[in-house]
Amino acid sequence: MAANKAFNATRGDKIFDICNTIVMLMVLIVTLYPFLNVLAISLNQSTDTVRGGIHIFPRAFTLENYATIFQYQGLLTGAWISVLRTIVGTILGLLSASMLAFTLSRVDFQARKFISTFLALTMYVTAGLVPTFLLMRDLHLIGTFWVYVLPGIVSAFNVFIIRSFIDGLPYALQESAKLDGANDFTIYWKVILPLCKPVLATIALFLAVGQWNSWFDTYLYNASSPEWTTLQYELMKVLQQSTQQSGAVNANDMAKQMASISPESIRMAITIVVTLPILAVYPFLQKYFVSGMTLGAVKA
Repeated sequence: MAANKAFNATRGDKIFDICNTIVMLMVLIVTLYPFLNVLAISLNQSTDTVRGGIHIFPRAFTLENYATIFQYQGLLTGAWISVLRTIVGTILGLLSASMLAFTLSRVDFQARKFISTFLALTMYVTAGLVPTFLLMRDLHLIGTFWVYVLPGIVSAFNVFIIRSFIDGLPYALQESAKLDGANDFTIYWKVILPLCKPVLATIALFLAVGQWNSWFDTYLYNASSPEWTTLQYELMKVLQQSTQQSGAVNANDMAKQMASISPESIRMAITIVVTLPILAVYPFLQKYFVSGMTLGAVKA
């Protein structure tokens, strides 16, 4: 039947298919071109980059921009700390958000409205930078690894997203588990979590990207602790250094120095370095991410 409909497509159907294909190709080009342009510039010689005209292929291929980045001290330590904070922060963030979401989804939890209101207020009201810094100091988190993880371990937005997903699950599953003798933690761990894979994958991607890209907390709390530096903070210093060096050289030395200090080339190389790890993780979470993003679009 489907084959007959395909062969008997009307002229309007064919026009629609052609227009749809053209629009999708345009969207693909618009989405992919900026990344390919950044990659091309990062692989192009700095002296040639200033001429402009680079699109999706490097005109003078080189790896000098990446070599310049990776020769800076502290980059290896920063990469290790960034990976560690991404893994630890994502796992703890998922566990804390899902536990609280499961608790708030329980109709027999009497304080659910009060805690939900309190959490919602944190999304609109913040103390500010100075009080937050003083709080981190009083908690003795400055100069430690845990300043990256503990302050944002519970996100109200993540809790509400997971709770909405749990609310859509049949409550009879929890009742059946209770009849079989399961306690609340067993229900959470063996019944709820396996069913929440789509939304957990979505939240995990949000948490991982946030942790991986973060550098301002390193600047605020651990700038004087090189053992707890992060990759993004070190790359920010590399970019800052190259920009200052580029502004310091005079016109006679500019052509000679540009190959190693061109801010644009360094900026593009840094963008690729910090983007590739997340791009490598995304395909493994894609099927869960797509279904998790459609949460709430259809209600049973």
